[in-house]
Amino acid sequence: MQSGAKTVDEYLAELPDDRRESIEAVRSVILKKLPNGYEEGMQYGMIGYFIPLKRYPDTYNGEALCLASLASQKHHMAVYLMNVYGNPDVERWFMEEYKKSGKKLDMGKSCVRFKKLEDLPLELIGETIAKTSPEQYIAYYEAARKKK
Repeated sequence: MQSGAKTVDEYLAELPDDRRESIEAVRSVILKKLPNGYEEGMQYGMIGYFIPLKRYPDTYNGEALCLASLASQKHHMAVYLMNVYGNPDVERWFMEEYKKSGKKLDMGKSCVRFKKLEDLPLELIGETIAKTSPEQYIAYYEAARKKK
C-alpha cells in the first residue's frame, strides 16, 4: 500500500492514531541512530532513509540508494532493512540478535512486519540502522553491482 504523500508529515497525518504512534516511535529510533550522510524523505510511497542522489547518483534505477523504509501497510506495519537483506554478515547478526530479544520475527526478504509496537525490538532496529555507514553501503552496493 503506497501513499501519495509528498512529505513525511503528510504521510504521518494520513495514519490512524494507533498506527501513527507506532510509526513515530520507530521513526524516532531510526533518526537517533541514522549515520550522518543519510537523509529522511518519501521514497516508494513510504518513509525512506537513503543516500541522496547528489552524493551518490550512480544507481541502477536513478533513485536514491535506500538503506531503510518505514510503512503502514494494509494488515501490518513494516520496517524495511536493506542492509540486512543485502549483506549476509549483517543478516546473520540480525537473526541472532532478534532471537535473543525473545520477540517473534515475522520477516520477508527485507521487511520486518509488526502489528503493534510491542512486537518490535526497537533497540535492535536502532542498532541495525547504525551498523552501516553510507561509505560501507555504497561499497557493498558497488560490489554487488559488479557481480551482476
